[in-house]
Amino acid sequence: MSVDDDRRVVRRAALRVGTLVAGASAVAIAVGVGILVIVLIAQARTEGGGRHGPGGAPLGDRFVVDLDDVLPWVVGLGLVGVVVLGLVGWAAARWSVRPLDEALRRQRAFVSDASHELRTPLTALTSRIQIVQRRLRRGESPDDSLDQLRRDAQIMDDVLADMLLTAEGDVRTGTARVDDSVRVATATLASLAAEAGVRLQPTRLTDATVAVPAVTVVRMCTALLDNAIGHAPVDSEVTISADADEHDVVVRVEDEGSGIRDDDLPRIFERFARGAESGRRRGFGLGLSLVREAATRYGGSVEVERTSPSGTVFALRLPRAR
Repeated sequence: MSVDDDRRVVRRAALRVGTLVAGASAVAIAVGVGILVIVLIAQARTEGGGRHGPGGAPLGDRFVVDLDDVLPWVVGLGLVGVVVLGLVGWAAARWSVRPLDEALRRQRAFVSDASHELRTPLTALTSRIQIVQRRLRRGESPDDSLDQLRRDAQIMDDVLADMLLTAEGDVRTGTARVDDSVRVATATLASLAAEAGVRLQPTRLTDATVAVPAVTVVRMCTALLDNAIGHAPVDSEVTISADADEHDVVVRVEDEGSGIRDDDLPRIFERFARGAESGRRRGFGLGLSLVREAATRYGGSVEVERTSPSGTVFALRLPRAR
């Protein structure tokens, strides 16, 4: 959402609040005055019949109201009016801050998502820098690692651009070859997997094209692989495969971890939901949630296809490009 859009939202909210306060106040005053008039008429009595003014002209009757009878009504209606207008002000205040609350919610979500999405590439970047340093100390050529560093930096730039577009309410269009995206995600996490003692193994990668931008496919595959590495035991294997049918491509990520507990399974894709700790770097429970949000945005889905004490399989389903 742009700055102009935000201003239009604030102006519309101010107009709604002003209309609410004015309308509710007018109704409250009208009702109060109406009740007071009815009370005055009910309590009034006539006096002075047959009176004549100067020149003998008849003056007619006077309506007299006892102050003791009317004063409690005036005070009571005044108190009720204060309470009603206070409630109107409270409701108007809640209504007026609703756009601000939504803006703060979007801001918090973007900061959390950006922190999570950039955390894995940054960790991979740090690991890659350490590899370069070790090679330089041994007098070896760091060219391959430097090329990978440049690719990692480009991935981070693409991820940030994709997230900024998403935060503004835009949906980036494009297509991606699944096998290429899987290879990029695998290469990004290769150093992290090696540090964790986990082998990454791509298998059966279809070259089908999906109707999802390449950067988004890489983000989803990276998140699923990162989650699998985080829960895979040392000296185990994480496999990723991709199969295509007439309408969809299904990317499956399988680990050899201890599986997902039954009480964690219903909320595994909720924001900030975290399963049992694996003893490795702490997760924030955002990766799987972001995968689901991205997949849903492009007409796909993600689910836990199978889980048991011998491992878990996540299935990411994406629509094929037409």
